[in-house]
Amino acid sequence: MSRGLSLLLLWIFFVHLAGIYIFKNGFLLTRLALTEFTTCLDDSCITSPTHRRAVFLIIDALRFDFLSPHPPSPPSPYHHNVLTLPAKLTAAHPRKSFIFNAYADPPTTTLQRIKGLTTGSLPTFVDLGNNFGGSSIAEDSIVKQLTLHGKQAAFMGDDTWMSVFPDSFHPNMTHPYDSFNVEDLHTVDEGVITHLFPLLEDKSKPFDFLIGHFLGVDHVGHRVGPDHPSMKAKLQQMNDVLTQVVALLDEETLLVVLGDHGMDRSGDHGGDEIFETSSAMWIYSKGPDLTHTEPSVPSELLQYTTFPGSDRPHRSIQQIDVLPTISLLLGLPIPFNNLGTVIPELFWRDATGNELLHALELNAAQIHEYLQAYRSSSSGGELDEAWQDLESAWAATRLTDLKFEQKLTSVYDFTRGALSACRSIWAQFNPLLMILGLILLGVGLLATWALYSNMSTLDYRWNDWLENKLQGCLRGIAVGATTGVLLFLGLGPYLQGMDALDCIIFAAPFASCIAVLISAPPKVSLSGVPLILLLHALSFLSNSFTFWEDRIMTFLTVSSVLPFALTGFTAPTVRLRRRILGFSLLFAVCIRLMAISTICREEQQPYCHVTFYSSSSIPVAPSIILLIVLPATIAIPVFLRSFLSISRSHVGLASFFLPLILAPTLLSGATFWMLEWMDTTEYLGNEWTPVLRTSRTWLARFCFFTATVLGGVLWYMVPLCIFVDKSGTGGSDQKGKRQIKVIGFANAFGSPYLLFWSISFALVYVTTQMTGQVVLALFALALVSYLEVVDSTRDVKMLETTFASQPSSLMDLNAETNSPPIRFNEIVPLALLGLHTFYTTGHQSTISSIQWKSGFVLTPTVTYPFSPLTVLLNSFGPLFVVGLATPLLALWNRSPKSTPAANPRTSSEWTEQVVLGAKEKGESGLAAMGVMSYYATLMFGSAVSAAILRRHLMVWKVFAPRFMAGVLGVLVVDVAAIIGVSIGVERITAKVNQAFNGAFKSHGAPVDK
Repeated sequence: MSRGLSLLLLWIFFVHLAGIYIFKNGFLLTRLALTEFTTCLDDSCITSPTHRRAVFLIIDALRFDFLSPHPPSPPSPYHHNVLTLPAKLTAAHPRKSFIFNAYADPPTTTLQRIKGLTTGSLPTFVDLGNNFGGSSIAEDSIVKQLTLHGKQAAFMGDDTWMSVFPDSFHPNMTHPYDSFNVEDLHTVDEGVITHLFPLLEDKSKPFDFLIGHFLGVDHVGHRVGPDHPSMKAKLQQMNDVLTQVVALLDEETLLVVLGDHGMDRSGDHGGDEIFETSSAMWIYSKGPDLTHTEPSVPSELLQYTTFPGSDRPHRSIQQIDVLPTISLLLGLPIPFNNLGTVIPELFWRDATGNELLHALELNAAQIHEYLQAYRSSSSGGELDEAWQDLESAWAATRLTDLKFEQKLTSVYDFTRGALSACRSIWAQFNPLLMILGLILLGVGLLATWALYSNMSTLDYRWNDWLENKLQGCLRGIAVGATTGVLLFLGLGPYLQGMDALDCIIFAAPFASCIAVLISAPPKVSLSGVPLILLLHALSFLSNSFTFWEDRIMTFLTVSSVLPFALTGFTAPTVRLRRRILGFSLLFAVCIRLMAISTICREEQQPYCHVTFYSSSSIPVAPSIILLIVLPATIAIPVFLRSFLSISRSHVGLASFFLPLILAPTLLSGATFWMLEWMDTTEYLGNEWTPVLRTSRTWLARFCFFTATVLGGVLWYMVPLCIFVDKSGTGGSDQKGKRQIKVIGFANAFGSPYLLFWSISFALVYVTTQMTGQVVLALFALALVSYLEVVDSTRDVKMLETTFASQPSSLMDLNAETNSPPIRFNEIVPLALLGLHTFYTTGHQSTISSIQWKSGFVLTPTVTYPFSPLTVLLNSFGPLFVVGLATPLLALWNRSPKSTPAANPRTSSEWTEQVVLGAKEKGESGLAAMGVMSYYATLMFGSAVSAAILRRHLMVWKVFAPRFMAGVLGVLVVDVAAIIGVSIGVERITAKVNQAFNGAFKSHGAPVDK
């Protein structure tokens, strides 16, 4: 049966993967990258250069208010107006210096912004996944144009540039540095400084284009937040660098200083919140004037925006506008894929404005040529809706009877209209794939429910049933795969966007789901409808619910346990009433205390207050947490032992696993983050940084080694939490067989599984920041409290059933064999507890809530695969440990019972062969199916909402991120549930059989006194 259960769960996982793959291919937008590049042999696409070379300095995450001469009010005590040089030179030399608030298109991650800055193209949502492994840029770019025109490019700083432009910079002027060690605030910046100034001081000026990418400001933001004193020091360092750069500039060199993106209030970025998209840009010329101030540029060509908290608007541009601007100022063609517009002020060089018109016309012609090429490509259909308007706007620029200002405006409007149209159309959707993906996910849910509802009625005789269903699934996969190939061969031309593989991936699981539904139709009753789950899934159609899902989880989780509490009021014994009501109250209190920890998303402002960190702009734990975290950590193994002692299961492995494996691991994990706090806040001073870094790295490695190697091997060898008394004091049963006394027998399945679960819990604990560790302590207490509630509620149901049918059977030792099966409403609170823990450990369904610090738990720098693993554990660990805990619903407080062999062939086999754990094993599989179905339903709901609302303004801000969170959530839960049943339950039931099978045959049932 174990093999059959595991394969059935793997089949469900396969259906989920296939449905996600098909839907994702139809939903997540992509953009075709054209490989053409701009060429103009007769100089017809360039203007006369104003400068021979450029210094292009990126101060990563330089937000506009870090540069603004008019900072928000009230100003921060630490960072505002620290970069004084740009504002000073702009005031003194208004024709030579310009400050802009540059809009950085989301996702605001470094790789995407580098692509935008160098190609002038727009990023897509899918591009985000490439941020940790960017491939080389195939599109035309300013770097490519420099190479084509025989110019030398120098680079120093963030090594992301090396992945996107390999072999593009002069080998003697290339100095990359590791970009992902956010704990290192200075190495990259000092490296840039080391190589920047010698090049500027070199009188031969060996470079034509110099790129310097500083990372310190970004790392300070990630590590301690924008309002920390370290930000003032770092910005002051950047100000000093700019002062020295300006001093070394010659009159033929253009200086461009900008942030690739901004940062939010907590110092993170990646999304589209205004602080993240408001990047700073400063352009300065020491030589020729950049503009002519009399008369000024027509106002129709200028845009302004007001930064949050500021009392006046400021000049605003699109960040990608810097590409066509610099290209023409240096006498280079505008790269082919560019959608930016030249900055008008920098081409308004005389009273006539003719140079600006010429630059805009070159710009517009380049964009029109690009759009025509895209229209002719395989993805050209994306432009269908907007093409007529684009062509009309282009025709307006060709009119000859326009006045000068009308001509300027028409050309400018075309470039901006093209940008706007492309932003809207590059939400590329394939409705066919989306519909097929939803159909597959929906049918998969029905098939899983059919398996669950039918299997729950079979008691413990599952072997033949499982084999039959697996054979049906395999036959369905074979038939579906064949059908998929035939469909592609016959209907391929009509299946837009689908290849043969897509057809097979859809048809194979679909056919197997249909086979399941035909052989075992789902059993549905009104009383069994999971109302909370249905409401939860449907509510994703509301952006307001998605904004506030974290808060609503508190209400739903507490509400889900109310039916159990009501059962407690009618329980037939005082003991059961007290247990159900007491543990239900403890569960509810834990949920409410967990909800105190909050992290805010932009849409919740101003009604949300951050408590996970000390403030929204200082990402360190609040002071109160420093006092709570160690007592909370120490308490976890203590209360786990206390709960095990209720069934006297604190013996055996538990007696030394909890104090010698779990306790040191958790304490080391808490100490790790306390040392990290000391390092972040410089509590001991900078001189202690190396010692603190080394100490906490080895503490984390000790935690992982102790939990996985020592704890894992120890559990696998001797998992049972029992003590066998062979003194013969157990007495005899009614048939005269001598009984043996086994301490811990009443929870022989649940107690070892709890220790198995605690190994993964410890790993998640180590990767979670201190506030989250306190939350995880409450989560563990809520979990075991809920297990006691479920166990006591089942006792009530069993007593009621027994009283109603045959009171004399109350003393039957095998009565538990007929205990109520797993019900779906028992799975709901556990599933909700996982989501509640996800939100209260400092996460949201947003990119900016990812806690990148967790990537440096095991190593001081980004190291694959450890850094992604620890980030994943930090982000989705709460869901993993909930998925892994689900079998406890079937195992908790279950003692081994003598049950006959599955489907016995003879009466002698019925009486002679003893099977222990068959019911527990099967019900563990049921529980796993239930939790996999719960999260799959939520993911299905988020997919439906994303599909229906794909043209909603909030689709990439709200619905797409929630869908991606749902996808990762269901995959993590699926894997955890499969591991729990296939490894945890399988090992425990095998050991129980090994320990007790002979005892049942020779002595009768063991007793636990």
